[in-house]
Amino acid sequence: MPRPFTPKVVTANALLEGDVVYFTQADSWTRCLSEAELIDDEAHAQLRLLDAERQQDQIVGAYLADVKAGSNGPEPTHFREDFRRTGPSNYFHGKQAEAN
Repeated sequence: MPRPFTPKVVTANALLEGDVVYFTQADSWTRCLSEAELIDDEAHAQLRLLDAERQQDQIVGAYLADVKAGSNGPEPTHFREDFRRTGPSNYFHGKQAEAN
């Protein structure tokens, strides 16, 4: 029996910087998960992934990531995605330095 579909966002890495990015409803990329398009339909998710993959001049490695609806937008449901959105963990730089 197939598992029920869970909400998703399209995520990838920025081609030049390598930063984690998320696809928005406006067909653009953001580094903020809360601004990502929350997709709750499986067919629509596949179409949005195809739309994102067409932007190979901007991103690499697009895929659908599980999320849940939160009060400030999508929130990760898996440790990997929570880890990816906070940036590198070897020392404070990038997103981690900006948060302080």
